Amino acid sequence: MSAVIDWEDAFANGAYIDGAAAYPPRWEQAAQAFRAGANMRADIAYGDQPRERYDLFLPDAMPRGLVVFVHGGYWLKFDKSNWSHLAAGPVAQGWAVALPSYTLAPEARIPQITGQIARAITHAAAEVAGPVCLTGHSAGGHLVTRMVCEDTPLPRGILDRIAHVLSISGLHDLRPLLHTQMNAELGLNEATARDESSALHSPPMDIAVTAWVGGHERPEFLRQSALLREAWARKGCAARLHVAHGLHHFNVIDGLAQPDSALTQAVLAQLPPRA
Repeated sequence: MSAVIDWEDAFANGAYIDGAAAYPPRWEQAAQAFRAGANMRADIAYGDQPRERYDLFLPDAMPRGLVVFVHGGYWLKFDKSNWSHLAAGPVAQGWAVALPSYTLAPEARIPQITGQIARAITHAAAEVAGPVCLTGHSAGGHLVTRMVCEDTPLPRGILDRIAHVLSISGLHDLRPLLHTQMNAELGLNEATARDESSALHSPPMDIAVTAWVGGHERPEFLRQSALLREAWARKGCAARLHVAHGLHHFNVIDGLAQPDSALTQAVLAQLPPRA
């Protein structure tokens, strides 16, 4: 595998995006501006570790349910404060939105981070009644799909409330990361790479799952999204693939800041009741 494909290049998003360096400060500015006027509860602890905190953004009326957005950064970068503005779309539609931080690698390994996100979702779901929709970007897309694998760390009562999982440009096959320099910090081995690959797990049969990916993403991210859809659909999951034409890895998430965008509408899709 590693002798055929340049895996460093396959995951190098910024190198193929014009003006890539301008995106992180732009995200931070938009996040700060949104927080300044938002109805929010900040830094709610869901565990004892310093980064086991989430922000909860609330609509003016009783929430229709809970959206949880999990950030990316290859499990190595960023925290909840960089992405606050992505709560704007669902909040405007009447939903509460929780954005958790988690301990970054190498301080935490990916299986530990998976457990942290489960605890964050469980805590936030205890604060907000109603259905729960999970979404996340890149590494965050991995983390939300891991919540609905057959070995889910979520309690049954929380799992039963999940109405939709939408992974945005998610990583669902972690085995190629074994052949990257970043694995020196991620600490994956053959066993953990397989165990943490959502596409290699059995999917949920009663939860709709969407793999959403930009049409101008790196080929590996297109493959990862298509792989999840095909692998889970073949096993009976209501899995869908959506390619957002013209968007790349850094702007594919922008729609969450707008209440009427296709992405916000997709996350909050009114799904048929479970049988």
